[in-house]
Amino acid sequence: MKQLFDDVSYSCSKLVTQKYSTSFTLATRMLAPKIRADIYNIYGFVRLADEIVDSFHDYNKEDLFAEFENQYYESKSRGISLNPVINAFIHTVDKYDIQDDLVQAFLKSMKADLYKTAYTNVDEYKAYIYGSADVVGLMCLKVFVNGNQQKYDELKDAAMRLGSAFQKVNFLRDLKDDYEVLNRSYFPNVNFSSLDDHSKATIIKEIEEDFDYAFHHGVLKLPVEAKFGVYMAYRYYLRLLKKLKKVSFSEIMKTRIRISNAMKMNLLARSYVKYKLNII
Repeated sequence: MKQLFDDVSYSCSKLVTQKYSTSFTLATRMLAPKIRADIYNIYGFVRLADEIVDSFHDYNKEDLFAEFENQYYESKSRGISLNPVINAFIHTVDKYDIQDDLVQAFLKSMKADLYKTAYTNVDEYKAYIYGSADVVGLMCLKVFVNGNQQKYDELKDAAMRLGSAFQKVNFLRDLKDDYEVLNRSYFPNVNFSSLDDHSKATIIKEIEEDFDYAFHHGVLKLPVEAKFGVYMAYRYYLRLLKKLKKVSFSEIMKTRIRISNAMKMNLLARSYVKYKLNII
């Protein structure tokens, strides 16, 4: 039965999420049950693409990515893929009418990681973030508003700013691996041999502005089915940013800053109280 294969596909995307990101899994579990699977499906697809360009160093990444992209478009036209993660994703794309320009922008940014190692100006930097993070936020927003175009248009800018904030925090947290392992530099015109805490403060200020806009113009206005889960993700990344803010740049370049599981549970408990008291 096709339904059995679809169920397996959904389970694969959920498993990808659980294995690759405990924090995103936790936030997704805080969404309403009826939309969780579709968020897992989106994450599974973008995670798989990201792993091709970031992790499969012993293989021809260009060929693998081209195969992945071709598989997606061929499968979308057929309505089925033998790749369970792609199969689950095309279901969500069709169900919520996710525009192809969002998928194309995402794939374009991922492909850039195959050859581009530095972003020398703000326009390039913003274009990469739009494709790698903003459009993922917009895909999720499509699910959250369940076809309500007016609500989507109202929250679109905030969803993009939140996606940007998440990605910039990742850039800052992963500076060491991006620079030393992948030979990448995302922040434009940054000389890592001379970057100081003042430069780091400028980057953090930019991220804080994104978070502030996203919270007041987006998170607080989300449908009830999505609000708590997105708020959890927001709180997690905000805590991570605060931790990055406290340490020196030299420390960031020595180790990957993390949030402990105990702190994640603490954030969950405090966030739930605020949610139940209608503070958010």
